[in-house]
Amino acid sequence: MRSASPYVIVNDVQQTIDYYQSVLGGTIKVLNKHEGKLLHAELHLGNSHIHFSDSYGKPLKAQPVQIILDCESEEELKRAYHALAEKGTITVELQDTFFGALHGQVTDHLNQIGWVMNYFKR
Repeated sequence: MRSASPYVIVNDVQQTIDYYQSVLGGTIKVLNKHEGKLLHAELHLGNSHIHFSDSYGKPLKAQPVQIILDCESEEELKRAYHALAEKGTITVELQDTFFGALHGQVTDHLNQIGWVMNYFKR
């Protein structure tokens, strides 16, 4: 096995990938478009990526998805945390932890994805 990454099904891949790129940065890799509609795309962040797929009109099932972000700096973590929290729901307040990390968790407003964020102070 070479790798494993999240596969997230959403109603609007273009809106989703544009939103997360505006919050997290990274680069977008378009995998599949049909009749002008983006059906599959990846958001590449460092050495990892998140794959987004269109729901193809099927109702989305309530499946809890959480994505953990290992941030390179305190500033990077705070920027992502506050941007996602702006319209989302804070599930764990931003805090210094016993395990040596600045840590916070937010569920976003767009797709109800839980984002677990850490910056390990080394």
